[in-house]
Amino acid sequence: MQPQRFLYNMKKEIQFSLVYRDMWQSSGKYVPRKDQLARIAPVIIDMGCFDRVETNGGASEQVNLLYGENPNQAVRTFCKPFNEAGIKTHMLDRGLNALRMNPVPADVRQLMYKVKHAQGTDITRIFCGLNDPRNIIPSIKWAKEAGMTAQATMCITYSKVHTAEYYINLAEQLIEGGAQEICLKDMAGIGRPHMLGVIVAAIKEKHPDIIIQYHGHCGPGFSVASMLEVAKAGGDVLDVAMEPLSWGKVHPDVITIQAMLKDAGFRVKDINMKAYMEARSLTQEFIDDFLGYWIDPKNSLMTSLLVGCGLPGGMMGSLMADLKGMHAAINANLKKKGEKELSEDELLVQLFDEVQRIWPMLGTPCLVTPFSQYVKNAALMNLFSRSMGEKDFTRMDPAMWGMILGKSGKLPGKLAPEIIELAKEKGFEFYTDDPQKLYPNVLPQYIKEMKELGWDRGQDDEELFEFAMHDKQYREYKSGLAKEQFNQDLVERMRKAGKPIPENLLPKQETSEDELAAVAMALHLASKPTVAPAATLPIIHSTAWNHKHYTL
Repeated sequence: MQPQRFLYNMKKEIQFSLVYRDMWQSSGKYVPRKDQLARIAPVIIDMGCFDRVETNGGASEQVNLLYGENPNQAVRTFCKPFNEAGIKTHMLDRGLNALRMNPVPADVRQLMYKVKHAQGTDITRIFCGLNDPRNIIPSIKWAKEAGMTAQATMCITYSKVHTAEYYINLAEQLIEGGAQEICLKDMAGIGRPHMLGVIVAAIKEKHPDIIIQYHGHCGPGFSVASMLEVAKAGGDVLDVAMEPLSWGKVHPDVITIQAMLKDAGFRVKDINMKAYMEARSLTQEFIDDFLGYWIDPKNSLMTSLLVGCGLPGGMMGSLMADLKGMHAAINANLKKKGEKELSEDELLVQLFDEVQRIWPMLGTPCLVTPFSQYVKNAALMNLFSRSMGEKDFTRMDPAMWGMILGKSGKLPGKLAPEIIELAKEKGFEFYTDDPQKLYPNVLPQYIKEMKELGWDRGQDDEELFEFAMHDKQYREYKSGLAKEQFNQDLVERMRKAGKPIPENLLPKQETSEDELAAVAMALHLASKPTVAPAATLPIIHSTAWNHKHYTL
């Protein structure tokens, strides 16, 4: 039975959290450097309207390594001023996957919370794209032991499986598992406002002291209405953005949300507009400096096309890049068969329709990192297979099969019979036990190697953590290869844009592509992918990070 909704006292205070980290990664690939974060933090504080700031997590620390910067220094630098000002900092973590795209051993996950709390992060937002409590509850325990606030997260989507009752029951499991706060993570912005209000009201009715934070992307356009409904139902904190990275596929701007709630009778903090404009100017400066070269212009646009397929807005840039590459190949196949070629828009609509069709067939995972990529990739490969005259689902990659077989957790919905039959034909076995058991502890081997290499484990073991979490990227960072590759990529993008190349970006001695490839191969061979015990099925998630998968 659906719980009765009720409205809270309209004099209640609603707090705002600036999702500065997410603003960047929903827009592009990279995040600001340590020196840029140090400049903008005091200005964000001066705005006077934020009780929380998202400072790190997701893919932000990995992309620091990718452009040759130390993520630990960036996190400490950004968190420190907020800690001193009494503004709570929070991070995003992917539960079983922690801060990467593939599962992480338990000892590395546990170390993460000790390191992040020592670096100044107060709250961790723990999510699982399958909403499997087994992937979240261990992190709740480890986070609390490390002194952090454990904010358990429910990934919001809209399907026959993901009803209000589903989420209300999930919240009960997470709170029983020790969650101190609940986050509604509406990563695609397709949560319907009324349903979100029902969910929040039900949680608050039974657990009035549990803080509820709502995170909703603009995407298809529901998020402003959703924020009002969440506030009316008893929500406590809303995630917001600010120009020039608000709206589009990102988050609503704090100015609009503050004005809306103030008009509705809620207590909200005033915005120091002088500081807002200064922060706006600084953010634009960071875009002009280098970050904007990786921001897809389409991410500044909202689209109702996302309502049906439910794909998160943050992955639209990579989706369009994939689509452009596949477009020519599909049309070449159609031309060979004497069939009408497709425009890019026609192919895009076909892709959205295919995602909508196969999503329930694949167990209805929440379309969030990494499962949004898996479903999108399966849909795109189906379109390609058809153009080749092949059957659907003949080109699914190992990562997709890992999700289907239960290696990442329990799927929310049922698999279609044809998917189960295809798995049997391939000789695959389904896994139903705790997925963490597939990934044995690894810290001792990393400690041993760091000692052999003469590498410092870092303050509070933060360098050890980074090495164990992002093996390949950390090696490339330490060797200098990451910085060199990043600079070459940046120079090429600046040349294409017709911009002058700063002297400091021009290498004193050119490194050939062959030399870079040789170094990269040596580092790759030295990296240690996480492997399962011999008694289990092989781990099928790649340890290599796909640069397109930087979404939330």
